[in-house]
Amino acid sequence: MHAPGSAKEEGFLADAHRILSGIPGVRDFTVNRQVSAKSALSWQFSMVFADRATYAAYDAHPEHTAFVKERWMNEVNQFQEYDFTAR
Repeated sequence: MHAPGSAKEEGFLADAHRILSGIPGVRDFTVNRQVSAKSALSWQFSMVFADRATYAAYDAHPEHTAFVKERWMNEVNQFQEYDFTAR
C-alpha cells in the first residue's frame, strides 16, 4: 500500500525485520525484492524455523499476532503465504 521506494515503505520493511526477526525461534530472516515480471508482488519475507513446533510458537507469539493485526492487515494489500517443512 505504500509507494515504492517511499519512506513509509522503507519504515514498514525495517519494522517488520526488527519485530519479526526478534521473535524466539526465527532464523535467517531476510527481506527480498521481487525481480521477475511474472509476479505482481514486490517483496518477500523469508525465515527458517527448526521445526513445526517452533513455527507454531512464532505464529502464536504476541509480537507476531500484533504485527499482523496492527501493521500487516493495514499496510499490505496483496500477499501469498507459503509455509513449508524440509524433507
